[in-house]
Amino acid sequence: MTRTRRRRLLLVMCLLVGLGGACALILIAFRQDMLYFHEPSAIAAGDVPINTRFRVGGLVAAGSVERPGDGLSVQFKISDCTATVPVRYRGTLPDLFREGQGVIAYGKLMADGEFVADRILAKHDSSYMSPDTAQALKAGTSDACLPANRQYSR
Repeated sequence: MTRTRRRRLLLVMCLLVGLGGACALILIAFRQDMLYFHEPSAIAAGDVPINTRFRVGGLVAAGSVERPGDGLSVQFKISDCTATVPVRYRGTLPDLFREGQGVIAYGKLMADGEFVADRILAKHDSSYMSPDTAQALKAGTSDACLPANRQYSR
């Protein structure tokens, strides 16, 4: 092999190693930024790992909102008509946040079963619901947790 061919081969190999390293770093970054979505029933069943960031969504359970004296902390429960998860949050809540409203909380599940949120989003479109919830409502098994204006009419 001549000197020129050896240099080209070394250059191509270095480019391939660099490209492979860049792809590996990109995949690691995507994996760290990925947030899974879980429902309260999956959390209650123990299918969700603790101390891992994810999103939980459902309805704010009626009568569950508590505001301790400092003004920024709030504790409430998120329900999916099957199970309920206690949530603790410190910060400013969205204007649409209220009991019976759909919310999505970002945060971590603690060992005691409480979800500590660092971000709360209120769902603004009340006409959408997950296919599982719609099927349960049609079967008549779980519309008791929904507010009266959102219950399925039979």
